[in-house]
Amino acid sequence: MADGIDFENSYVFRPAHELTTKTGTWRIPPGLRKTLPFYLHKPWARLGKPILLFEYMAKHCGPISHYMLFGNHVIFLSDPAAIREVLVNQAGKFVRERTIVRLKILLGEGLLTSDDPTHKRSRRIVAPAFHRQRIYDYGSEMVRSTLHWRDQWNAGAVVDMNSEMMTLSLDIVARTLFDTEVDDDIREINAQSNTIMRIYNFLVAFPNAELFLKYKIPVPGLSKFARARARLDKVVKRIIADRKLANAADPEHADRKDLLSMLLASRDEDGSELSDEQLRDEVLTIFLAGYETTANALSWTWYLLATNPDQQERLFEEVREVLGGRAPSLDDYANLKYTQMVFAEAMRLYPPAWAMGRKSTEPFEVGPYRMPAGTHVFISQYILQRDERFYPDPLCFDPLRHTEEEKAKRDKFEYFPFGGGPRQCIGEGFAWLEGVMLIATIAQKWRLEWIDGQPVEVEEKITLRPKYPLRVTLHAR
Repeated sequence: MADGIDFENSYVFRPAHELTTKTGTWRIPPGLRKTLPFYLHKPWARLGKPILLFEYMAKHCGPISHYMLFGNHVIFLSDPAAIREVLVNQAGKFVRERTIVRLKILLGEGLLTSDDPTHKRSRRIVAPAFHRQRIYDYGSEMVRSTLHWRDQWNAGAVVDMNSEMMTLSLDIVARTLFDTEVDDDIREINAQSNTIMRIYNFLVAFPNAELFLKYKIPVPGLSKFARARARLDKVVKRIIADRKLANAADPEHADRKDLLSMLLASRDEDGSELSDEQLRDEVLTIFLAGYETTANALSWTWYLLATNPDQQERLFEEVREVLGGRAPSLDDYANLKYTQMVFAEAMRLYPPAWAMGRKSTEPFEVGPYRMPAGTHVFISQYILQRDERFYPDPLCFDPLRHTEEEKAKRDKFEYFPFGGGPRQCIGEGFAWLEGVMLIATIAQKWRLEWIDGQPVEVEEKITLRPKYPLRVTLHAR
C-alpha cells in the first residue's frame, strides 16, 4: 500500500492481478477482463456516455477498478483516500489526461490545459484577479447585472433557465473579468463555444485531430470546429487589440483592475510581456471556463428548486428575512446560509466539472495496487457525490446536507465540485459569490414552477450540460 493512505473508511479492496511486462511487475486492480471496445454492445458502455461506464465500474468492480483501452491501462477511482493519493500526495507523478490535452486545439496553453511549468506561470499571472478582495469587488456588478436581467421577465412567462443562465453568466463575466459590455463580439463567443460543445465528444475521440486540422484535411466535424475556432480567435484577438489601443491612447485606462488589464500588464520571470498567442490562450480559457461552468451549475439549481417547491419556499423565506426587500450586498453573503446550501447541494447532484483525468509519468501505487507509467486515471465528482456510502438517499435534493456540522464530518474528496490538489479551480470563490448573489436576487422576485412532462438528461461534455431546455413558468412574488 502506498505510504500515507488512510483507507479506514474505504471498501475492502479486492485482490490484485499480478502482471509482469518488460517494464516491471504490476498489481492490477479488478475490472473488465477484455478491452473496453469488446463491451460496446452493453448498455453501460455506450459511446459518448462515460457516466454509465463509471457507474458500472464503481458498483461492480470496487473502489479502484481497471480496464484496457487501445493498449492503455485505465483505472477508475471511487474512493476518497485513493483520489487524494493521485490529486495531492502523488500529484507530481501525473499530468493532464488526453481528454483535456485534446482541448489544446481550442484553448492552446491556457490555464486549463497546460502542465507545469507553463501552468504555474499561468496561475501566478491570473491569481490576482481572483484574490478574495477582488472577488468581493465584483459582487456589486454581479447583483446589478442580475437585477437588470430579472426585471425584464414577465409574470406568467415560460423561460428556459439554461439559456437564461448562460446569457446572464456571460454578461457577468464580461463585465467583471473583462470590463466590457455584452456586444456582438461577446455573443459570438457564446455562439461559437456552443457549436464546439456540440461536437466535443467527436473531437476527443477523433485520432490525430491536430494533424488533420494542421493540414486542413476536410473532415465534416473537424471543418465545423476549425470554422468555430477561427471565429473565436478573431473575436478574442480583436478584444485584446482594442484594449491595447485604448491603453495607448489613455494611459490611465491601463490602470483598471479587471483580468484583461492584469494580463496585459503582467510580465514573465525574464521581464517579457505575454505574447499575443499567450494572451489569446488565457483570455479564451477564462472566458469560456468563467461563464460555462457557473451557468450550468445555476441551471441545475433552478431545475432542482422548481421541482422541490418546499425547498424553494424555504429559500425565499431566508432571502426575505435577510434582505427585507432590498438588493443583496456582500455584507449579506455570510447570512444567506440556506442559499449557500442550496447551491452546494445542486453542485453535489450536478457538478459542472463532473469528471477529471490524469496520466501517470512514472510508476505509482494506490491502495494495494501498483501501476506502470502511462496509466490513465479517471475520477468523477458526479459518481462520488451520489454515492450512498456518503449520502443517504443520494438522489434526494436536501440542502441541509451542507450545514457546518455535516461538512465537518466529510472527507475533502467526498465533495469536491471544484477539484482538488495543485490544480483546484482558481475561480472557486468567484463562482460561489456569483451563485449565491444571483440565486438570492432572482428568488427575491420570482417563484419558478416546473412544467411537467419535460425530458431531463445530462450531457457529458467538458461540463455537465442539460441536454434539453429546462423550462419553468415565472410567478411574481
